[in-house]
Amino acid sequence: MNYIGSKNRLSKFIKDAIYDTVGSNLSNSVFCDLFAGTGIVGRTLKPLVKQVIANDMEYYSYVLNRNYIGNIEKIDYSEYINELNELDGEHGFIFDNYCEGGKSQRLYFSSENGKKIDAIRKKIELWKVSEKINEDLYFYLLASLIESADKVANTASVYGAYLKKLKKSAQKNFLLQPANYTYSNNKHLVYNEDANTLMKKIKGDILYLDPPYNARQYGANYHLLTTIAKYDNFIPKGKTGLRTYNRSSYCKKNEVRKTFEDLIKNANFKYIFLSYNNEGLMSKNEVSSIMSAYGKYSLRTTNYQRFKADKTENRNHKATSTVEYLHILEKNE
Repeated sequence: MNYIGSKNRLSKFIKDAIYDTVGSNLSNSVFCDLFAGTGIVGRTLKPLVKQVIANDMEYYSYVLNRNYIGNIEKIDYSEYINELNELDGEHGFIFDNYCEGGKSQRLYFSSENGKKIDAIRKKIELWKVSEKINEDLYFYLLASLIESADKVANTASVYGAYLKKLKKSAQKNFLLQPANYTYSNNKHLVYNEDANTLMKKIKGDILYLDPPYNARQYGANYHLLTTIAKYDNFIPKGKTGLRTYNRSSYCKKNEVRKTFEDLIKNANFKYIFLSYNNEGLMSKNEVSSIMSAYGKYSLRTTNYQRFKADKTENRNHKATSTVEYLHILEKNE
């Protein structure tokens, strides 16, 4: 997925910093990815640590991490993927509210792709209710559906708006592609909770933090992925069909500093790594001041190309470089 704040290109930078700080043998370490998003960092560490704890407040993220982090044994999925791909499309909630030709006229998907998403989502739920599939396979198929739907979405990469005409990728026929994960001998934990609340209930060795940097709420930017994942009944609001979503304090200038300090104070982890950048609501000095009060603090930086919308549909967008900060704290006992 083309995801705001994705650490896909920064995962090596983060892993190397962890190695240099903690040591290269992490086999006895419990690693927590508290704002997991699509789970890139947790996926990178999963084969290296004793346990990953992954969490995110957004439900679409929970589904992805429940598959990529929570699933550890081989799943025989081929017949299910094949059967889902052979389904005929059906009129359903996605078609009615988010598709070309639907009653809402919101152009997030083509008519055929929207009906296919509806048919597949209904079948996955039917299999779950009838106990034809277990929980591991359920989340595997849901994760596959979310990521496959994202590939044919008619957006400039986020769901805060849809494009006026179907772009080329949105005209392609929907194909459910498997969301394969790394097998593991260890059990990993996945949560769907507020980060500050969960922090008071867990402990480990290495804590990785990648909270929202600015005022853009992930619940609004990716609302349609949660709607596909939950497939619940609600009345979509406004032009973009928003659902009620969680509003993070990390996206609020007047709340972020206090919320962040509360998190650091309650963290029962020896090593804390915070990804933030030079465009964030908290300044580098504010973060440094908070973290330094709780132990030995250091900082690493790297330049990289920040997230940008689909240039083929937004011709005025230009790639710009930003500075990524990795704030590091070895917390006092």
